[in-house]
Amino acid sequence: MDRNRYRFRCVWGLAAPPDAVYAVLERAEDYPRWWPQVREVVPLDDTTGTARFRSLLPYDLVVTVHARLRDPAARVLEVGLDGDLEGWARWTLTPEGTGTHALYEQEVEVRARLLRALAVPGRPLFRANHALMMRGGRRGLAARLRAV
Repeated sequence: MDRNRYRFRCVWGLAAPPDAVYAVLERAEDYPRWWPQVREVVPLDDTTGTARFRSLLPYDLVVTVHARLRDPAARVLEVGLDGDLEGWARWTLTPEGTGTHALYEQEVEVRARLLRALAVPGRPLFRANHALMMRGGRRGLAARLRAV
């Protein structure tokens, strides 16, 4: 196992139809409005932007995000990541009753120098930090969907 590689998988049940969830998730520039740990998203063009994240740890991660797949019919969004994290992240949305089964998958390698230096002792804390970020995202998205 490479101590700087991470694989994350989160499943969210959301009380909104998949197309409504997709419509919110495809607007990455709006994430800071509903996802507290996404501090900033700056579009660079139609398929690329930068994003800054911070969860519980007092450290910002900055990445350049490149759209790799945007498929509204299949309800899949996938991006490539470069910068402090390199790899990819993907949302896959499927109907579940009257709501949505939202699967988030991410595979990244940490490139930030400080986080690489702290890879062994920090790994449990980094994973917990990510879990808190995802919890905040789920709450924020659910609230956003109720408001739309």
